[in-house]
Amino acid sequence: MAKMMTKAAIIVYLAQKSELSKKQVKMVLDTLMTLATKEAKTGFVLPGFGRLVLVHRKARMGRNPQTGEPIKIPAKRVLRFRVAKTLKDAVLGK
Repeated sequence: MAKMMTKAAIIVYLAQKSELSKKQVKMVLDTLMTLATKEAKTGFVLPGFGRLVLVHRKARMGRNPQTGEPIKIPAKRVLRFRVAKTLKDAVLGK
């Protein structure tokens, strides 16, 4: 199984494919991360890649795996990433 690319490997790859230096590519990636973090509450889209959405999870009943005792899991907000259809089709080959 192939290894995932690290941030450093992504920076090197993008710098080689573009006219930008590694320092400039790193700044772009860091700025994109900052923007995604700031805009995640209202939704953040990278066209052709996917979107970050804030989802409200309802309260539900669960079970303690050790004792089998039912427990109440409270409602909470979670951040989800939804992959774009074009990327999903390209990766899964549909």
